[in-house]
Amino acid sequence: MKKNNEFNAIEFRDDNLILIDQTKLPLCEEYIHTDDYERIAVAIERLEVRGAPAIGISAAYALALAFKKYKGKIDERFVKVHIRLAATRPTAVNLFWALNKMKECFINIHDKENLYTKLLQTAKEIHEDDISKCEAIAKNGLEIFSKKSVVLTHCNTGQLATGGGGTALNIIKKAYQKGLVKFVYADETRPLLQGSRLTAFELEKNGIPFSINTDSTAAFLMQKGMVDLVITGADRVAANGDSANKIGTYNLAVLAKHHKIPFYIAAPTSTVDHECPDGDSIKIEFRDGNELTFIRDTPITKSKYTSFSPAFDVTPAELIAGIITEEKLCKSPFKF
Repeated sequence: MKKNNEFNAIEFRDDNLILIDQTKLPLCEEYIHTDDYERIAVAIERLEVRGAPAIGISAAYALALAFKKYKGKIDERFVKVHIRLAATRPTAVNLFWALNKMKECFINIHDKENLYTKLLQTAKEIHEDDISKCEAIAKNGLEIFSKKSVVLTHCNTGQLATGGGGTALNIIKKAYQKGLVKFVYADETRPLLQGSRLTAFELEKNGIPFSINTDSTAAFLMQKGMVDLVITGADRVAANGDSANKIGTYNLAVLAKHHKIPFYIAAPTSTVDHECPDGDSIKIEFRDGNELTFIRDTPITKSKYTSFSPAFDVTPAELIAGIITEEKLCKSPFKF
């Protein structure tokens, strides 16, 4: 039986993938139980599961589950499922990293009799690897604290976004436990409110003092000297350190630079795309305009109005004080 402050964002049990439905949080804690790869693909697209590492892990399990009971043409099936999963979210590089790991596994399996078992083992290894990376990121992230600090964060980078304890939010949690974090400001993160729904949910679960604020309040907080440092995650880091993260992150980096506040990114090395030279080469996902004009099923303006809704923006490397990975705290010039 789970304690009140415990939850599993991603779990594989009894040959089913179990995902907490993040679209229902924080008001309702519901779980999706499935062994259908298409249902998992839809969950990724709907943001029922989200966060770059979590997307990659879920896709790995989905690819394995596609062969749980399948008896047809294996090669054609693999290509079809791989293409379907790769099409779900274009910006998060962990998705493609995990799918490539699964592809390598598939190619190297000569005896296809136990295909599901072998693919599933690789998916579990990807999951376990992320758990370890989350802990190492948190440990390395403690280096950025020189005093008990007030932290501002954006979007959600905790247990809900990964297979383990999280990236940026895991650093905040570990730092709080060591007396290095005084308070957290969580941007609400429009349009889907991952901050006010998901980060707030995790901060409450961990007993960390916090408040939520509109994204545009960050400037006021910095102007009044109420923020010591900013930590966010990333969905793709280019080879030069330019980093794509939830829309609104670039705003924070510019504000932090102006107010002489250090801005950090936390992400596993699987988020670094060595084939991507810089931020201009990162493909930005655009979302359905209804995500901007509706909150859940409630319209907040006229749905006929045209909306512009990129899911991510790119923060130039020169605005980033450091990128915290499981290997080390990287500083400019960034070399991974």
